[in-house]
Amino acid sequence: MKIPASLTGGWSANVRIDTLSGLVVALALIPEAIGFSVVAGVDPKVGLYASVVIACVIAFTGGRPAMISAATASTAVLMTGIVHSHGVQYLFAATILMGIFQVAAGLMRLDRLMRFVSRSVITGFVNALAILILLAQVPQLVHVPVATYGLIALGLAIIFLFPRLTRAVPSPLVAVAVLTVVSLALGLHVRTVADLGQLPSALPSFGVPRVPFTLETLRLLLPLALTLAAVALLETQLTAQIVDDMTDTSSSKGRECVGQGIANVAAALFGGMGGCAMIGQSVINVSSGGRGRLSTLVAGAFLLVLLVVFQNVLAMVPVAALTAVMIMVSINTFSWRSLAQLRTNPLPSSVVMLATVVTVVATGNLSAGVLVGVLLSGVFFAAKVSRLIRVTSELSADGTRLVYRVEGQVFFASAGTLTNAIHVPAGVTHIRIDVHAAHFWDISAIGALDRVVLKARRQGVPVEIVGLNQASATMVERFAVHDKETPAGASVSH
Repeated sequence: MKIPASLTGGWSANVRIDTLSGLVVALALIPEAIGFSVVAGVDPKVGLYASVVIACVIAFTGGRPAMISAATASTAVLMTGIVHSHGVQYLFAATILMGIFQVAAGLMRLDRLMRFVSRSVITGFVNALAILILLAQVPQLVHVPVATYGLIALGLAIIFLFPRLTRAVPSPLVAVAVLTVVSLALGLHVRTVADLGQLPSALPSFGVPRVPFTLETLRLLLPLALTLAAVALLETQLTAQIVDDMTDTSSSKGRECVGQGIANVAAALFGGMGGCAMIGQSVINVSSGGRGRLSTLVAGAFLLVLLVVFQNVLAMVPVAALTAVMIMVSINTFSWRSLAQLRTNPLPSSVVMLATVVTVVATGNLSAGVLVGVLLSGVFFAAKVSRLIRVTSELSADGTRLVYRVEGQVFFASAGTLTNAIHVPAGVTHIRIDVHAAHFWDISAIGALDRVVLKARRQGVPVEIVGLNQASATMVERFAVHDKETPAGASVSH
């Protein structure tokens, strides 16, 4: 029997580094999972179980090795309404439907829509996320014992200086271990993981959501499930691209869509909320040396072991240690080079990047920032291409024949330029429009051509169009009005 590729491909040969980096990620998942559970209005175990199941399942089904997926803020904020109005069982049902939509999106290769997301948008997304990660640590920095600041400073020093001694062990893992020992040895009264919320002490159990299987339930859950699926896939695809860039490797974005869907269905069946890829934890994993699927699997599996077997040990880890790790993630995630490039990049690119950052930070909504960035990119691109059209004219010696030469791309944004440039001077009895160097892209372009020709005809001047390429000629034949009303003396030539 042939072993599936997911069980044999993408598993790093460096088992030691993948295992150690997975341990670091497991620790970093805890405060986030608990925090996102609070945001969604559910018990902490819902977020923790989701992180365990999603990470373990996506290790096999995903298309981007070393990327970490778990419960996330972008999906948690969308769940509050359904939880408050109908309860957690409806959330589980919506998550299953969300997963089904994601699988369908992957099979339909909707991941290809990512080609419309420009580099400026991705940079803005990364920078905004780094800022959000840093802002999320603020509650751990105010109204806390002075010893907390010392622990954070020590943790950051270990994280950034320890690699100069050796990279055999990920420095964030060393920092967590050292800060825990220091905190216990000195008897410091600082917040620990136990203070974040009640930790589960049992394995997650399988169960189908207890909701009525009716059309009314489907109508209730459908809008939420679609929104969850879209937001999760958007964040996942962007994170996958970032990990691709960090590791200089490629990944299967379509398989990642399907894998995310399967993982979310599994999470809901085991009492977890929906989630997606996490850029912060993914950066921790890659920065710690993780490259294979084993690192993702270890992150999920070790998180479960911590919760069930070593809960007492986990409870003693100071929150300051995890805060230091997340500050490191924020620093490493931010594209510092993009600040210097603001002076050298084209102005539209810089505007798109900054608009994405401002929108995300102001709203806390990653998808809103990406949407603004994509729309601005489209507007700037259309404006740029619209200027690539050039219309020149040449009047015959006797002043009766006028030739217009059109060069460039004619589409909705440049159609007005064509309409305004071509007119019928007094005394002209014949107009020729030469479009050998032009291309007509859409019905707006064809509509502009119609207006030019029909305007001339109303003045009794025949128009000859020459040089249409095959694609433009097909558009004219299908959508043009003037082509179907060509009077004697007028013609269209390819």
